[in-house]
Amino acid sequence: MSVRKFLLPVSSMVSAEAALQAGLLLARMWNAHLEVLYVQADTRDIAPFAGEGLSGALIEDMMAATEREGNARETELLEMFTRGARLAAVPVGAAQRGASEPSACFTTLAGREDQLVAYKARLADLTIVPHPLAGEDVAAAEALHAVLFDSGRPVLLAPIIPPASIGQRIAIAWNGTANAASALGSVMPFVRQAQAVRILVSEDYNRPGPSAQDVQKYISHHGVEADIGSFSAIDKHTGAGLLAAAAEFGADLMSMGAYSTASRLRQLILGGTTRHVLENAQISVLMNR
Repeated sequence: MSVRKFLLPVSSMVSAEAALQAGLLLARMWNAHLEVLYVQADTRDIAPFAGEGLSGALIEDMMAATEREGNARETELLEMFTRGARLAAVPVGAAQRGASEPSACFTTLAGREDQLVAYKARLADLTIVPHPLAGEDVAAAEALHAVLFDSGRPVLLAPIIPPASIGQRIAIAWNGTANAASALGSVMPFVRQAQAVRILVSEDYNRPGPSAQDVQKYISHHGVEADIGSFSAIDKHTGAGLLAAAAEFGADLMSMGAYSTASRLRQLILGGTTRHVLENAQISVLMNR
């Protein structure tokens, strides 16, 4: 089992740079195809404002301004993509069947970003999203949640700083839930190639389900030996303890189930492990829901 297709939705120069470098790194690592996706606002979505008392001329001006802004952003992102692919020595073009080298392409679509990202992610082995706090990119956060909730596929949160490696040392956040198991399944191709793997568990994080020892045994069937590490919450934040344990292990990739203990709305309002990791992770994080 290997990874052959990555998707990377981008929306701003500030947040896309590190995520692009992560995507190109993964494309080279797996000799896979990376599709960089920019979703431009559909100017027809502005038309309904005509019923809000705006004149036809003003609506047309708004549509023209939106189109100009979208085109300018597309040009900037395409230039960044082309430059990055050249520096990473990743050929630009369509993916070739059975290719033994990496490739990358840039796609522009018009419409609702959350919807189109979710649709495209359904046919990607892994979708990489820029860190939402890189430039405080709201669109990146929406893309991440679109993949988590509407694609049925895993998502990789890219770090704010371009990573030197991804998947050499892997931390598996385990709490026994179906979401954690789904993330484990998605990270297994990386686990098989890792230098070291650690399963992280905590009484503060655990839920009814298979134990860390069960996970260790499962991974051993794939020819990989993993050790088990325990962690505790820091200042009552389970996510802080989890990230500290991953950092102590020297992990450059962590897998975890997302929003497995509470609803997304509850976590956004009250906080939770997933939210803390999304806001504070310094490494790549693979998530499933």
